[in-house]
Amino acid sequence: MNRSVAAIVVLSCMSLPAGISFAQGITLAAAADLQFAFPEVTVRFHKDTGKSVNLIFGSSGNFFTQVQNGAPFDLFFSADIDYPKRLEAAGLAEPGTLYEYATGKIVLWAPNQSKVDLSRGLKVLLDPSIKKIAIANPQHAPYGRAAVAALQYESIYDKVAEKLVLGENISQTASFMDSGSADIGIVALSLAVAPAMKEKGRYVEIPAHEYPAIQQAAVILKSSKQKETARRFLDYLKTPAMLELLRTYGFSAPRDPSTAR
Repeated sequence: MNRSVAAIVVLSCMSLPAGISFAQGITLAAAADLQFAFPEVTVRFHKDTGKSVNLIFGSSGNFFTQVQNGAPFDLFFSADIDYPKRLEAAGLAEPGTLYEYATGKIVLWAPNQSKVDLSRGLKVLLDPSIKKIAIANPQHAPYGRAAVAALQYESIYDKVAEKLVLGENISQTASFMDSGSADIGIVALSLAVAPAMKEKGRYVEIPAHEYPAIQQAAVILKSSKQKETARRFLDYLKTPAMLELLRTYGFSAPRDPSTAR
């Protein structure tokens, strides 16, 4: 990916400062699990269409609140389909634009220096040597809710609850493990397969039947002043090349990528 492309502005935030302004182009509020995949998507989009994109990454729950308060986004890419649906019901989304773009997966990740046996799955979290377990905050991060559901499925949530360290979003959760603030953690597969984490640790996928499907969806916001470009970006994401790109970053393809529903 060419990070020098000036038209692409990639930002990372957990809250939107008052009076913030963006460079020319559409602005996407994107779930933190997209932080590695979407810079490449937007670079390709700019190359193929000449249209620029501003990216802001954070927790889906926080973005949902910001949109309700009038944040100047054109598109909202949520890690939880419920948030775009609620915006649509409230009249804050452009009718007919809801698009389920992917299904996320969670994994148990440990740094290379860790001696824990990941083949034991989540049960390994009961090991006394594990003092801190990083997960995303389940109050507003769907990956956090999925982690809690998997721990409950394995009947170990109550036994490890005191060990949990909560990240504001799935990206901060990963940083806890990278910095040594947590011994192990449950993160998005999309982060585990990215070079930054792949080189520093190992992971095992948590069986999908142990947690509710992480249905991820996007919607064009009613307040967008660049709806045509926003629609063009959504259509671009539905192309075979972009669906394959998302797959390489650990996302399952949507059930029907040819339509917005």
